[in-house]
Amino acid sequence: MTETEPVTAGQASTAEPGRWLAIHIFYGGSARPMLTDCIRPLVEELRGRNLLDRYFFINYWLEGPHVRLRLKPRTVADEPAVRAVADAAIQRFLTERPALYEMNAGYRAELYNLLFDLEFPQGKPAELVGPDGNVQMQPNNSFSYRPYEPEYGKYGGPAGVALAEWHFEYSSDVLIDAVRTMNLHLRPVTLGTAAQLMLVMAGTFLPDRTDLVEFLDTYFQFWHQAFAGTNFVEGIEYSTMYERIAPDLDRRFQPILGALDRGEQHRLPVFLRGWAEHAGQLRERTCRLAESGQLAFAYPEGTPTVRVTDPQAALVRLLSPYLHMTNNRLYITLRDEAYLAYLLGRALRESLAAK
Repeated sequence: MTETEPVTAGQASTAEPGRWLAIHIFYGGSARPMLTDCIRPLVEELRGRNLLDRYFFINYWLEGPHVRLRLKPRTVADEPAVRAVADAAIQRFLTERPALYEMNAGYRAELYNLLFDLEFPQGKPAELVGPDGNVQMQPNNSFSYRPYEPEYGKYGGPAGVALAEWHFEYSSDVLIDAVRTMNLHLRPVTLGTAAQLMLVMAGTFLPDRTDLVEFLDTYFQFWHQAFAGTNFVEGIEYSTMYERIAPDLDRRFQPILGALDRGEQHRLPVFLRGWAEHAGQLRERTCRLAESGQLAFAYPEGTPTVRVTDPQAALVRLLSPYLHMTNNRLYITLRDEAYLAYLLGRALRESLAAK
């Protein structure tokens, strides 16, 4: 895993820096084997040949389920070699391990229609709708290069995006290793892993536990309201579900928070130890960017730009997308994000009240 500083002006070599390549790999089955058998060896080869400056991946649904792999060649001159290695690795995987599921069958089709309505409340863009009026899907087991479009408004401008890309690479490494070494094909294991990663990141960013509880409550409300009025969240008995596992939650979460409070990250479970150290570095760099006036947000898109110089405000703004993208890489659904935030927030609130 890499923990190098984002490259800033004056640090780059004399060679022209590489430009991000964005590859969308459309795959109708579970993409976890792709992470371990395709993307991981691909990244290792590019790193071993000194061709890669940075990379990360996310999962997405638009035009069909796919992995968005982002590769940044070390220099512009390295781009053809990076493309050649990537094309060969991806095509080999799709040939040897093709997905056999339909891209938009059953429950998935219903979910896509709901996501489209939420993403495009003013109506579906014409270029994404086929002649039959249905959402267009890309061919299964295919890939294509698309423009790389960083979300400057969400992450605070160029400096904030560079920081996010640094974090996303580390997050991608951590979660590919988790897929390789943990039983993440089991839903309880995935949810438990996500909850612990969320708690470490959020607890590091917001060491005041009252602030942390307030943030988790807001995070829960955001994702729950995003699906309000749909059968994806209606009728969920959050309180009943919490009461069944409350004792186990407190037993697992309090040692984690205690280690963070005492600065004893080395006492955390192995898979959380590096994550906690990384979260501390990410927090420190976020604060430095805010204090130097380098973070300017315009989110949601189209809203006026707001320069944020208060470190606490910057941490709260960035914590939400950081948590969400980590959960995205773990294949945690938006409904599950609401559920996990509720569990964490309520457990911490009741612990504070007891004290």
